[in-house]
Amino acid sequence: MCGIVGAFHSGGRLPDPVVFATALKRLARRGPDDSGTWHDSYVRLGHRRLAVVDLSPTGHQPMVSSDGRYVIVFNGEIYNHLEIREQLTPPGGQWNGRSDTETLLEAYRAWGIQCLQRLQGMFAFAIWDKVERRLFLARDRLGAKPLYYSWVDGSFVFGSRPGAVGPLTAGAHEIDPQALRIYLELGYIPAPLSLYRQMRKLCAAHYMVVDERGLRIARYWDFRHIPVDRTLLKRDENELADELDELLKRTVKSRLICDVPLGAFLSGGVDSAMVVAAMRASGVARPKTFTISFGEREYDEGPAARHIADLLGAEHRTEKLAVADLLALLPTYVDVFDEPFADSSAFPTMAVARLARRDVTVALTGDGADELFGGYHYYSHVDQLARLNGLPEPARRLLRSVLRQVPAHKAKLVAGALGLGGPVEIFNYLRSCGKDFGPLVDAGVLQSTDGSAAWFEQFAAGFTVDLTHAELGMRLDQGFMLTNSYLQKVDVASMAFSLEARCPMLDCRLVEWSMRLPAHFKIRDGQTKYLLKKVLCRYLPPEVVHRPKRGFGVPIAQWLRGPLREWAETLIHDSNVMARLPLDRARVESLFQLHSSGQRDAHPVLWATLMLLCFVARHDLSQQLPETAPKLAA
Repeated sequence: MCGIVGAFHSGGRLPDPVVFATALKRLARRGPDDSGTWHDSYVRLGHRRLAVVDLSPTGHQPMVSSDGRYVIVFNGEIYNHLEIREQLTPPGGQWNGRSDTETLLEAYRAWGIQCLQRLQGMFAFAIWDKVERRLFLARDRLGAKPLYYSWVDGSFVFGSRPGAVGPLTAGAHEIDPQALRIYLELGYIPAPLSLYRQMRKLCAAHYMVVDERGLRIARYWDFRHIPVDRTLLKRDENELADELDELLKRTVKSRLICDVPLGAFLSGGVDSAMVVAAMRASGVARPKTFTISFGEREYDEGPAARHIADLLGAEHRTEKLAVADLLALLPTYVDVFDEPFADSSAFPTMAVARLARRDVTVALTGDGADELFGGYHYYSHVDQLARLNGLPEPARRLLRSVLRQVPAHKAKLVAGALGLGGPVEIFNYLRSCGKDFGPLVDAGVLQSTDGSAAWFEQFAAGFTVDLTHAELGMRLDQGFMLTNSYLQKVDVASMAFSLEARCPMLDCRLVEWSMRLPAHFKIRDGQTKYLLKKVLCRYLPPEVVHRPKRGFGVPIAQWLRGPLREWAETLIHDSNVMARLPLDRARVESLFQLHSSGQRDAHPVLWATLMLLCFVARHDLSQQLPETAPKLAA
């Protein structure tokens, strides 16, 4: 796991070495073990290394191919690299070392772009061809590893994080109104957008070629076209469970290969328990597992995680905190999330990553299972709301009127969903952090940009036909929320403490298998993740598997009415920060008062706004943030 940065210019106008070194240093958390640079007349490459496979100097990057033609900088892991090696013979017949970086480099030398079809892993990499003077970049199928880039006036720069790309980007950084609007609707910025016009993200499952002719981007894998196999409805359920069980064990086993201590995050839920169970089944006698426990019972997964760890024979570590202790991570959160990001579950993710890093360098996670196997209540809600929207307009109008009179927050949300269009628009509403509160951007931005619903519709246009509403929702989550929010959260939160996080549920073979599986095996009679739970019951008692789901949450709503209220007010009334953004300031202030008074729970969109203001203050204007609240919360 590493950080990469680079620059290309066909005319040889490369960044100053001192500026480039500064950009590379901004990736130090991602790679504390080693650092390296390489350059010629047209390209400059930089790498920060977290040594995981082949800890020797033969794993150093940037790495030059055996024939001297190609140079690579690589962030990630290729889990099947030993199998790929068996298909390759490097010039001279000898491998220089044991790293998957060398395997990847030789695979590209042998097969070119087609090497992507053979890779099982998480990756973002760049390969320079010294002969053709061409830069090739690629990102893994599900987008576990980030890759940002900028193409301005013939200069191309790229990096693992915006903080490394920014110093190398020519010209002023202009706020992109399209990205701003979608961020305030969803709480994250989906690829290919970034907050700045001059910076973009390479989308998951895409590659890019850059040379003197310009920049060309193409997709090499697309889960949207995989049809649901309805003939599976006739299959024996236990046979399908057998297939899933074997597939899970295979994907987990492939992610156990490393030369450093390895463990797993373990909550009290199904997904991480399944990963640890598969670790045991794959031969790990005593998996190292890690959990954050809280004194407040409504947030505490500690006892459930301990029980699962004992049942699975894990060597378990728990750190007990008060929920308010997570506030101490706010300065780190603002620092490492160097683009606006509003998922507050990053706080406990950072806390468990910090705990795990004391004992291991690699941790397996359960991320991705909810999207693959129907773990969220949103999927059923789409069906329910679509049925309500099928009522005659007079009936819908009456129902909306009644619901708006009910003081309950959820009643108002349902009222806002009535009258929406098809299932894509309904799902966009359910997944929006803004819901029925209305836009916070000014009128000019609204007129010149598209809302997130239009982006969802465009993405869904590539779906195979004959999807149920739940299946459509899962695929939208796979393409938007998982890649752009959850996986970014895991990547940044873990790398903040130089920990590599591996997600077995993102193996493309498992993803393709789950895409073919009908929703009947995922959501049934009100039960989520039906088949996955059936498999887990082979390893844990049913009463443990079927305990109520509890999210990895943080009481942001209460914090904004208590220990963070003064901090939030200071940010909202900072004229310098507000002047940088095309926001309707009166609406922002009104929203804060609505939440602070307890009239409505507006914390999702309010937190997204505050994280945007923090980003502008810290990363855009380089000014001091208001004092954070840990002292107030003590």
